[in-house]
Amino acid sequence: MFELVDSLAADFATRAATHDCDRSFPFENFAALHQAQLLSLTVPVEFGGQGVGYTTACRVIEKIASGDASTALVLTMHYLQHANAARHRRWNPTVYEKLCRESVQGIALINAARVEPELGTPARGGLPATIAQRKADGWVITGHKQYTTGSPILRYFVVWARTDDDEPQVGSFLVPRDIPGVKIEDTWDHLGMRATGSHDLILEDVCIPIEYALDVRPLKAWSNPNPLMLAAGSLFLSALYQGVATAARNWLVEYLNERSPSNLGASLATLPHFQTAVGEIEALLYANHRLIYTLAEDIDKGEHKPDVNLHAQTVKYLATNNAIRSVEIGLQLIGNPGLSKKHPIERHYRDVLCSRIHTPQNDVICSALGKSALSIKT
Repeated sequence: MFELVDSLAADFATRAATHDCDRSFPFENFAALHQAQLLSLTVPVEFGGQGVGYTTACRVIEKIASGDASTALVLTMHYLQHANAARHRRWNPTVYEKLCRESVQGIALINAARVEPELGTPARGGLPATIAQRKADGWVITGHKQYTTGSPILRYFVVWARTDDDEPQVGSFLVPRDIPGVKIEDTWDHLGMRATGSHDLILEDVCIPIEYALDVRPLKAWSNPNPLMLAAGSLFLSALYQGVATAARNWLVEYLNERSPSNLGASLATLPHFQTAVGEIEALLYANHRLIYTLAEDIDKGEHKPDVNLHAQTVKYLATNNAIRSVEIGLQLIGNPGLSKKHPIERHYRDVLCSRIHTPQNDVICSALGKSALSIKT
């Protein structure tokens, strides 16, 4: 499998700069991923998928990210939806099997739609403004979501909404893209991850069947989420940005070996200062690898601890900051060439900076770690 993934990543890299510049969506990459049977990696075996663990998923995500980070982010979110649904099994069984089999048979990607203009990210609390109104024959969904990663290709949106009851319940509703009332507004024009198609999703009186209410509960019932599901998000994202930083490192090494200033008479790679700086990059990336895959393997073996989510968040905090730092070291080494759009390290830097905005964010992680150390309960 991994040789095929290497080949796909190399192919994706040849088009990544064009998609980044045009902020065009890499549809062809997902056709290739489907052909390689990689879209069903976290789908359970019982429904035709491969049912891989966290370690394999992280390895695939990291390698794809080294070729095209935007493709990897859309793939990561698809993997997360299936990995978590397989773990909690709270969705309607018939609906869930349908989603799984479609992902095996074709390009049927799925992702969450959670963030809203007023609410922001629901990870920081609050009720969504998106409303699910119960009707005799189903639900009617109305709302506005932002940053819907992969929206040009998604077949299904898992929409975070609240019911219109006097005491509203909150949860996820499955919205197929090709039904009346679903509209994508082309709003994504970001610093990094420009080819992810993370546009706005507009839902206007969208009618869905009753069984498409995937997991709806009173708000207080969401207070104790599954720690392994949360850990998956932190680990998968850590692997993604490790892939971006590794791509930057690989380009830098090649550049330093090829660049021979006339006044030096040798390549930049022969200079002790450059060797030391690259050594620092190597140390940061090695630490990331050990952090990500040690925890992923522990989870796959069932050897994790009850506070596995906090451990995974710590990995995300360290790995993403190390990834950013490693790319910054490369930029400092080479100066202007590193910020030129003709060199991929400029794109890698913009992409790796996006690691800061994914949930859980650094302040939340550090607050949780501090409270844990101080034994403060909230």
